Amino acid sequence: MSQTTNTILMIRPVNFRMNEQTAINNYFQTEAKLKNEEINKKAQTEFDAFVEVLRNEGVNVIVESDDILMDTPDSIFPNNWVSFHDNGDVAIYPMFAENRRQERRDEVFIRLEREGFKIENIIDYTSAEDEGLYLEGTGSLVLDREHKIAYCALSPRADEDLFIEFCEDFDYFPVLFKANQTVNGERLPIYHTNVMMCIGTKLAVICLDCIDDKKERKQVLQQLKNSNKTIVNISETQMNQFAGNMLQLSGANNSDLLVMSKAAHLSLIKAQIEIIEQHCKIISSSLETIETCGGGSARCMMAEVFLPKVD
Repeated sequence: MSQTTNTILMIRPVNFRMNEQTAINNYFQTEAKLKNEEINKKAQTEFDAFVEVLRNEGVNVIVESDDILMDTPDSIFPNNWVSFHDNGDVAIYPMFAENRRQERRDEVFIRLEREGFKIENIIDYTSAEDEGLYLEGTGSLVLDREHKIAYCALSPRADEDLFIEFCEDFDYFPVLFKANQTVNGERLPIYHTNVMMCIGTKLAVICLDCIDDKKERKQVLQQLKNSNKTIVNISETQMNQFAGNMLQLSGANNSDLLVMSKAAHLSLIKAQIEIIEQHCKIISSSLETIETCGGGSARCMMAEVFLPKVD
């Protein structure tokens, strides 16, 4: 099983703005002093430039447009509601914010099938929403697909029982921990695991300072070392610039690309860049509006497609 794919799904926004329903526990979001129309226009410009950067590197980007009739300000982050797996399975996830649940659209599956991908089975966890339980896709789950290990930082958007259920259904070994960030002098749970860690084929980027419990930190570190990952430890300041929100993809001629935002790239120090560049080419694009208003970055915008192709 490969850790990386050459194909990703991205959703072009039509109603992007700061989502008031997610801001209550996404401490990366900040209010922009712009009208919503201007915010959406800027986000679209950043989105289009990002897609172009990826395509220029040989990544197969499938762009589906959001539905103008829906009030879905966060549709630009599809990896929270769906994940695609190499056996043809698709997982659909329960979402914390009510207005994010409308992002789940059958049109996405129809489009992928039209692109020649095979969907065998849909595993639907969304009934957990009725009980107020959530697991927001590969935001909550950081998957080591090659070694079948799933990392998850518990939060209001990542329920322990649901996480274990996912691991049983998809045959992953669970690694569970708590990750916090400092907000106004207080330690509060980070909303998604994928803002504090990223796992590539031979590389793991992680903010170890977020894991306050020393025993848990040691366990996570040991698991990464056992999987033969070279570890790049980032600071909480760098994490706040979305340096943990990266994704490794396969580009032209199976090249290894580590994709991140411009802010994340600029936050890295020389020694970190040198380690990364031993394994991957760094690809970055400016996502300032999307990061500020959406509280998510490059990794959140890409849903990896591992589905098998139709024969």
